[in-house]
Amino acid sequence: MKLTKELGTLACFLCLGQALTAAGSDPVVSISTGQLRGSLTANGGAVFKNIPFAQPPVGQLRWREPQPAKAWTGVRDATTMGPMCHQNDNPQLPHSEDCLQLNIWTPKSPMTSSVPVMVWVHGGGNTAGSGVEALFNGEVLASHGVVVVNINYRLGVFGFFAHPGLTKESPHHASGNYGLADQIMALRWVQENIAKFGGDPRNVTIFGESAGAGDVNALIASPLTKGLFMRVIAQSGPAGAGLALAAAEKRGVDFAASLGFTGDDALAKLRGIPDTELIVKGARAGLGITVDGWVLPEPATKIYAERREQKVALLIGNNSQEMQPRGAGDIRQMISQRYGPLADRALAAYGVNSANDPQPDPENGTVMLQFTTDNSFRCGTVQELIWHTAAGNRGYEYQFSRTVHGQEAKGAPHASEIPFIFGTLAVWQKMRNYNDSDREYAPQMQEYWTNFAKTGDPNGGKLVKWPKFDATARAYMDFTDAGPVAKEGLRRQACDVFMENQKRQQQ
Repeated sequence: MKLTKELGTLACFLCLGQALTAAGSDPVVSISTGQLRGSLTANGGAVFKNIPFAQPPVGQLRWREPQPAKAWTGVRDATTMGPMCHQNDNPQLPHSEDCLQLNIWTPKSPMTSSVPVMVWVHGGGNTAGSGVEALFNGEVLASHGVVVVNINYRLGVFGFFAHPGLTKESPHHASGNYGLADQIMALRWVQENIAKFGGDPRNVTIFGESAGAGDVNALIASPLTKGLFMRVIAQSGPAGAGLALAAAEKRGVDFAASLGFTGDDALAKLRGIPDTELIVKGARAGLGITVDGWVLPEPATKIYAERREQKVALLIGNNSQEMQPRGAGDIRQMISQRYGPLADRALAAYGVNSANDPQPDPENGTVMLQFTTDNSFRCGTVQELIWHTAAGNRGYEYQFSRTVHGQEAKGAPHASEIPFIFGTLAVWQKMRNYNDSDREYAPQMQEYWTNFAKTGDPNGGKLVKWPKFDATARAYMDFTDAGPVAKEGLRRQACDVFMENQKRQQQ
């Protein structure tokens, strides 16, 4: 009996995979492709950087589904961040076509027990951003008892380019969603390897912001992701319909033609363009998620509406004043054009059914800001939760309304919740002028997020009770300047007419 117990303990340590080295030593982990040497964090955890989860998508692997990473010999240094995926933004950081790597933070080192895993999918319109940015440093979040994984995925013309030639050569008869396929490959890598870092592959939460939120919502609707995660957090990016494959292929053909590439050899010529040249020329390609018949067999919104998405817990929300509209427009004309026969109801919902304009809402801003946030973020979030909870899934909604000091009238803009979630306020300190109240606020949000990752319920301890969402009450948590406040029916009148209009357009 004693021998059996000792063998069980030894097996546990071997499963976790981290070398049992003396305190202060560099942590070493053996994974499926070789050994990694990471470094210790200030919080007593470990971090492993620039870990390949797929082969470099270069040469003939450009615009193909990601292939498993190859093994290496010796101990690979995992103490320095790798490059971002190619993009025209963030020119101050290195970027490359060879970019399919991920980074891992653990809560302590060595790990002696298995903990939940949180996999971050960055935003940036699927054309910019990366998992290497300081804003997404996972050290603080991991200290709440989770393993944090930040991933890169192909962007822009490298990650979301569709073309009939690509569709024809694909064994799945699909093209366009290479960035999403990268994310799926990373999640498969997590299933195979994360136990070696002390993570529990049976308890994985994917979370993302903006385009990253739209991506994780698409992954819920993908048949390729079953069993890869059990919980999802989507920050400012509800599910979208996506572009039909034929339309995406036409964009690809038009882009190739703009470079002078037509005919049967167009694809070979496109693959022959140097990566640094392609990223510049591809900036005008007009890309996005495609309903390719493989990663996404149908529009994600249709899959949700018909209750055929993955059975996962969902925490989703938006910020109070997401994005200032580009250019001045007539709000009444914009509402009328969008809502057609429902325009009178929509004008009334926004209080512009008379000659006088209402005063800005203290939390949600001007009528124009209310309209843009409702139509691009807020009401799509409500609709998704109604669909998702109707399928028997647990859901939680939030609005992040905490303002920037001295700029309270601007509300909470797009992405302003991120440094609170990751505990990286210092990264934006000069821009946002955070103070002690912010530093006291951030750990509460980290607890909500990591509680959800652990159990599917954000509540716990002394936190303000966050009620579950249902289609009747539509309860949500408002992260106000004064603290978290549970409320109901976020923008109910405006979102009701939004959802009715969406249904009308789909008929």
